[in-house]
Amino acid sequence: MSRAASNEGRGPLYRLYINRLRRHLSADNVPKHVAMMIDGNRRWAKQLGYSTAAHGHRAGAAKMREFLEWCDDVGIRVVSLYLLSNDNLRKRDSRELTDLSEIIADLADELSTGRDWRVQHVGRRDLLPPELARVLTAADERTRGHQGMHVNLMVGYGGRSEIVDAVRSIIAQHEQTGGTLEDLAANLTPETIGEHLYTGGQPDPDLVIRTSGEQRLSDFLLWQSAHSEFYFVEALGPDLREVDFLRAIRDFASRDRRYGS
Repeated sequence: MSRAASNEGRGPLYRLYINRLRRHLSADNVPKHVAMMIDGNRRWAKQLGYSTAAHGHRAGAAKMREFLEWCDDVGIRVVSLYLLSNDNLRKRDSRELTDLSEIIADLADELSTGRDWRVQHVGRRDLLPPELARVLTAADERTRGHQGMHVNLMVGYGGRSEIVDAVRSIIAQHEQTGGTLEDLAANLTPETIGEHLYTGGQPDPDLVIRTSGEQRLSDFLLWQSAHSEFYFVEALGPDLREVDFLRAIRDFASRDRRYGS
């Protein structure tokens, strides 16, 4: 979707349609936890003729601020934003990573001083540039007592690494109690692993949204998304509209979640 297309229909009829979609939502059919894979920022910048991907990443960050407000306004309690993966840290060039670090730091700082949101960094802090790690820590500490929507900023995150770290944590904890490997093997459960994930104590995502038309997980919340619903949007990240979001929520509300039954 082009930038021009994303701005079409923003007049009275568009607002009427938005209000109609909202009226059909209720607390019973809104997901408690939405995970967002913001994708297509670089393609967006290239299509518009920008010289660097940073323009797309800034536009994507601005869209994520809007997205969080949309989520908050319909009563979603937890939102996870996939902003920078471990694969990105290994494979992106240093210039783009520098720009991304600054953009993510600005986003984290802004989110932690706006609405009454609890902002939490989820990922490996030791893999990040020191200044970005400092800002994420400050945002986490600044909002620790907030009671509003819980916002997970997935930065330096990888689903496989998270599971490995969870298992290591379980083994270390078990070793401290003097237990045997046989005891550990006999008592290990999915619930135990879930408690030791970076998101331990949070509900698993009910709905995972990905922009740009791509249909893959890309190492995102591999364990937690076992029973999630998925919704793929054709729009590139910066072009995501509120109507796209509300259609995703409406679609989620219409699905029959059987959990294997």
